[in-house]
Amino acid sequence: MAENKDYYETLGVSKDASADEIKKAYRKLSKKYHPDLNKAPGAEQKFKEVNEAYEVLSDDQKRARYDQYGSADANAGFGGNGGFNSADFGGFGGSGGGFDDIFSQFFGGGGRGRSAQPNQPQQGEDLQYQMDLTFEEGVFGKKTTIKYNREALCKTCDGSGAKPGTSPVTCAKCHGAGYIQVTQNTPLGRMVSQQVCDVCHGTGKEIKEKCPTCQGTGHVNERHEVKVTVPAGVEDGQQMRLQGQGEAGTNRGGYGDLFIIFRVAPSKVFKREGAEIYLDKRISFVQAALGDEIQVKTVHGDVKMKVPAGTQTGTTFRLRGKGAPRLRGNGNGDQQVTVIVETPKNMNAEQREAMRAFAKAGGEKVSGSGKNGFFDKFK
Repeated sequence: MAENKDYYETLGVSKDASADEIKKAYRKLSKKYHPDLNKAPGAEQKFKEVNEAYEVLSDDQKRARYDQYGSADANAGFGGNGGFNSADFGGFGGSGGGFDDIFSQFFGGGGRGRSAQPNQPQQGEDLQYQMDLTFEEGVFGKKTTIKYNREALCKTCDGSGAKPGTSPVTCAKCHGAGYIQVTQNTPLGRMVSQQVCDVCHGTGKEIKEKCPTCQGTGHVNERHEVKVTVPAGVEDGQQMRLQGQGEAGTNRGGYGDLFIIFRVAPSKVFKREGAEIYLDKRISFVQAALGDEIQVKTVHGDVKMKVPAGTQTGTTFRLRGKGAPRLRGNGNGDQQVTVIVETPKNMNAEQREAMRAFAKAGGEKVSGSGKNGFFDKFK
């Protein structure tokens, strides 16, 4: 195994990445650089580097050696002359760095460390799809059909990669295991490690005659469509999972899932928080003072709403059941209507006189004339 390589960087994961994150990154990159899928210069070398990185980071013991010494080789941590380096290991009698710890690092308590099984079924990658909705579509939902590209099983060969009438055969190099054993000489003796087979690339099968449609990959890129029922009450940023609508897996591992991300446009009239809908409604000074029955917009259509006499600006009224449907059932939310009392502008002479009479009847003394503009002074 080559030294001074950043395997985490090769797979594009952090040093504290979980086993699942490492596996997912490997699956994505190995498919991207697979020699049968990617004919670009350097793709095959990149594929080998990805496999090499995964072979180390997917094995708990190799990863531990790599993290500690910068190499997964069995002789990592020893001096250049083949002897023990006391600076690296310390004494043999203590509990922190003794011979038992060294032996365990290299042999894992009997050499039964976890290893990758590349020929096992692996589920396909998940996909994401962004769906744009109007404000009303987010409230009431809709039924639609979406189309997107995905990797699917080749229908010509049914995913086997072999030409119709033929079948893949067991790989002659790895005998169907998907990996090969590599022996290395170390100061502790000969050690055996596993690597992904470079002939079958971990599938355990060789294809002598490739399918003319998929060129032996077993996958084709298709324009896929699926019917979607958008639930009533969905909000911006929420997502919905459709099982089995992602990309095809490897080794008959099944399809991944499709995650639909909803982007709901704002309304020019309403505001929404969950199932609650909010509306500002402007009313006149007279309507607020004397009371009135006004017409109010809701997402369910216009309704009548009573404004009591003496209503103050900023007062909020609740219209039961006129909000958005609750996403998980249990009816609709409410619509809250906040009234904004408008102060009259540009009153005519009759209105100003009425206002002065109103003030006088209430015992108020108002010094203002009610005239606003420059030209009012000359009338």
